[in-house]
Amino acid sequence: MPDPLVSRLKSLVVATLKLEDITPDQIADNEPLIGSGLNLDSIDALELVVTLEKEFGIKIGSSEESRAALASIAHLAEFIRARADPAKLPR
Repeated sequence: MPDPLVSRLKSLVVATLKLEDITPDQIADNEPLIGSGLNLDSIDALELVVTLEKEFGIKIGSSEESRAALASIAHLAEFIRARADPAKLPR
C-alpha cells in the first residue's frame, strides 16, 4: 500500500509547481527534486517550501535545511514526519 504522505507530497509538487507534463505517479520516491531529476530551480524550491510550511505546519529555516529536505520525496517525507504535528499528516 502506498505511503499516504509520499502520495500527498507528490501531488503537492505537481500542483504547486504546475507541472503539466508530469503526474504524481511519475515521480520516483528517491529521484532528486532540485537540479537533475525533476530539475526544479531555486524559485520552484521556495514555492514548494511555502506550500509545505502551510500544509504541514512546519518551518524550514535555512537554505541548507531546505536543500536537505528537498533532496527527494523520500527525504522530504522523513523531514516532515520528524517535525510536523501527527494530526496534520495524511493517513
